[in-house]
Amino acid sequence: MSRKTARGSEFFEIPSGRVEIRWDGALATLYFNGIESSCTNVDDPTSLEFEYMQHATCALDCVIDEAAPVRALHLGGAGCTLPLAWSYLRPKSKQTAVEIDPDLPDLVRRVFDLPKSPALSIRIGDGREVMNSFRDSTFNVIVRDTFANGQVPAHLATLECAKIAREKLKDGGLYILNCAHGGGSDARAEIAVISEVFGQVMSIQDPKVGRSGRRGNVIVIGYVGADYPVEDLDRALRRLPLPARVTHGVNLTKWCAGTSALRDADIGYKETGAS
Repeated sequence: MSRKTARGSEFFEIPSGRVEIRWDGALATLYFNGIESSCTNVDDPTSLEFEYMQHATCALDCVIDEAAPVRALHLGGAGCTLPLAWSYLRPKSKQTAVEIDPDLPDLVRRVFDLPKSPALSIRIGDGREVMNSFRDSTFNVIVRDTFANGQVPAHLATLECAKIAREKLKDGGLYILNCAHGGGSDARAEIAVISEVFGQVMSIQDPKVGRSGRRGNVIVIGYVGADYPVEDLDRALRRLPLPARVTHGVNLTKWCAGTSALRDADIGYKETGAS
């Protein structure tokens, strides 16, 4: 059941909690148990409100021709805003979103008119276990956008998890991570992990967030190869409504100096999924 308030909100009660969708014209922002999860423009799904989704799209466009279809895996479903946008921007793509909540996918499919499988399939389960179930060299891009109570689940931020992602990516593939930084979170540990696994690593963040002056998001990108066109990405980011810059090479190394990569043993995690 749902109800719409005078303020333009709809509430849906599902077994796992409450979903609120706040409408502002064509913009629908999804909150799950009070936490903002996604924002979709139903009139133009390619118009991305969240900056990290703009950054991820720019990063992909720099290595795979715009409009070319991709095989994409999204760890974290929510409203499936990014897969929906890419389905319009890159027709004939085959995408899989992984959502741990079993009740959310049916709801968001109804509200946002998501593409059907195989254009977009939604699998229920733990992101790492589902990712590990695919064959090696399956994906052009893997996007990790998973949070629980504002934090990235630890088992999705370890060296071993990054190695699984690397195995599932094709040559020239991208592992794009939406990381929290500040307020008890440290994206530099994630960069340390990705640096041990991928041939080329870069990050995108607001300078104030990078200095830990305030909590925010850092986008970390691992590239399967050593020739990612960083200058092209930098130019694309500077053309966005809110321009951003890339940190890489020596500057990235300096920022992360002294930071250790998290390992499964550090959190007592034991692998259960297998390909």
